[in-house]
Amino acid sequence: MKNVNKGNLIVSTLIVVSAISLNAQAPPMTMTVAGFPDGGQVPVKYSQAAPGVATGEGLSPAITWTNVPAGTQSFVLNMHDMDVARNKTTDDQAHWIVWNIPGTATGLPEGVPKGAKLADGSYQFSATGQMYRGPGAPANGPQHHYMFELFALDTKLDVQPGADAFETRANVMKALQGHVLGKAVYGGLFKRPQ
Repeated sequence: MKNVNKGNLIVSTLIVVSAISLNAQAPPMTMTVAGFPDGGQVPVKYSQAAPGVATGEGLSPAITWTNVPAGTQSFVLNMHDMDVARNKTTDDQAHWIVWNIPGTATGLPEGVPKGAKLADGSYQFSATGQMYRGPGAPANGPQHHYMFELFALDTKLDVQPGADAFETRANVMKALQGHVLGKAVYGGLFKRPQ
């Protein structure tokens, strides 16, 4: 029979239990885009193919998020078409970049109005201009993958809209480096109806 030092065993057990407690994390930030499940088909309603929608425009869907990290001061939303290679670069299509969304926000409403600066103090831009650009993949090709990325930041960004959406998006993405507290993603598929 082995002689076990119970005092050391209790201390070792407490260290293991404490380490497990320290590794317990808050639930991850999640995002939901109204009208379709994550990875599902984006409804025509939110696309450039909706009746009466001008080329490069569209009706933005309602977006909500939960489990915001403590200390969040602002959010950045980046919507892009991952299937477009712009000008033979790794740049993809900028469908909607919204930054300096207040840290107290829990989402964006359907139909965000056009304009560089929104009522809550945030800014927006897309390849079309200062507005949401709905999905618009052609009917004669494959479905495109549209990704919504939400970043929770520990600061507001000192970024003004630039000359175009691609320069602006690059400036926003550079400015948020070192400030990301959490990230959520949500994807949708779309191509124009035949």
